[in-house]
Amino acid sequence: MQNSKAEKLRKLASKRQIVRAKDARELGIPRTYLPRLARQGDLEKVGRGLYSSRDFSGTENASLIEAAYQIPKGIVCLLSALRFHNFTTQSPHEVWMAIGHKAWAPKGSSPPVRIVRMSGPALHFGTKEYSISGATLRVFSPAKTVADCFKFRSKVGLDVAIEALKECRQQKKASMDELAAAAKVCRVANVMRPYLESL
Repeated sequence: MQNSKAEKLRKLASKRQIVRAKDARELGIPRTYLPRLARQGDLEKVGRGLYSSRDFSGTENASLIEAAYQIPKGIVCLLSALRFHNFTTQSPHEVWMAIGHKAWAPKGSSPPVRIVRMSGPALHFGTKEYSISGATLRVFSPAKTVADCFKFRSKVGLDVAIEALKECRQQKKASMDELAAAAKVCRVANVMRPYLESL
């Protein structure tokens, strides 16, 4: 019986990028099997309560999935969302996540997470869900990501915001109306207007 439980977890880990205690529980397997399999060398611990198969080499979204598991209410934003939408070739060394002003944030997490506090419509507007390797990843839409870059230009740089806007339009990932709506929600309509008009 124990071997079949371990085998189920190994198969799940090879199918998905990350396995959690919740995933084991859904299979009717005690969560203690995960650290036991890691000690045996069948799984690798990649974060607090997060495990992957030994042969998993990682993908560009692995750190986003790990961060999403650690901050379930978080939304991938700013530089990490730019990378997700292919608006930049740079890969940030931190995962940028948006959470509410009063929401709990982990300290010293792995991968490193950069928390951005938002509230009201700015936190909920333009949130899209993507299913990747059995995980649900919440990411701001291309238009909202661009507007956020202008709103937080002191953190990411105005040049990054302008480049994101150009890439978004060039790749046709957002219409002018979508960008204008996102700019209004983020209260950067006046800041973005000259750049939108120059496109």
